Amino acid sequence: MSYTVPEPKIFACTQSRALGEAIAKSYGAELGKVIISRYSDGEFQPSYEESIRGARIFVIGSTHPGPENLMEMLLMLDAAKRASARHITAVMPYFGWARQDRKDKPRVPIASKLVAKMLEAAGATRIITMDLHADQIQGFFEKPVDHLYGSTLFLPYVEQLKLDNLTIASPDMGGSKRAYAYSKALRSDVVICYKQRSKANQISHMELIGEVEGKNVVLVDDMVDTAGTLTRAADLMIERGALSVRAITTHGLLSGNAIEKIENSKLEQLIITDSIPVDTTSEKIKVLSCADLFADVMHRVHHNTSISSKFIL
Repeated sequence: MSYTVPEPKIFACTQSRALGEAIAKSYGAELGKVIISRYSDGEFQPSYEESIRGARIFVIGSTHPGPENLMEMLLMLDAAKRASARHITAVMPYFGWARQDRKDKPRVPIASKLVAKMLEAAGATRIITMDLHADQIQGFFEKPVDHLYGSTLFLPYVEQLKLDNLTIASPDMGGSKRAYAYSKALRSDVVICYKQRSKANQISHMELIGEVEGKNVVLVDDMVDTAGTLTRAADLMIERGALSVRAITTHGLLSGNAIEKIENSKLEQLIITDSIPVDTTSEKIKVLSCADLFADVMHRVHHNTSISSKFIL
């Protein structure tokens, strides 16, 4: 007697509703209905408006600041657990609080470890995410983590640009491994930016390790927040003789006056994904959708097939 695997149910948190709809469409399913009830003091309560008993469910939600985005994901997971869902996968295109992955000075938290434990306590039985700020965050979980790479989207885009004298660059020493991986795939040279910070989000000094004169440079990073590092690196590279500078960053936080900085810089183009909702009409910013990537991986996870082909880097 044959057995047909029942299709999963897909839901989205408020902050990732548009991406959730795109993922569900790519998967070939309807996005499940969730109602968020809000109290006058700001407290809120999600409610699944359909039965999920015994089902595999995917809850899509990036946990970029503010904290209510993380809180909504936790409440959605807890509600699913208490509604007797069989498998609960947290699909987090952007895993927030990941920059606090270690104690870099006394008396500070390791926030990404705390978030990992909270997700598991809330009911997540699996995590699917993309381009963690630090690979070792996977080890903070006791549940399986599928860590996808934005290079799946970015490499074909860079290749179709057909740039002569291509050089891959990292905006800091910490991203050198990522830059070398891209350069190997694209068979290009590498340069590294060395920067010193006076405090968070403020650069006091930057230097280049490598030559960029006569090169078309592509900076690679996992996220762009204030855009201070990227724009300063781009301006420095143009001063040193680069023909053009583009940047590819998976997560577009774009906080404060980041877009204004990008517009006023020598950066020719910033390519990001829609892991975080982006509200801009800037012609310098190109958004690549990660919906098909996540939908494909979710399908493979549900049907217990390999996802190794998605690990380009």
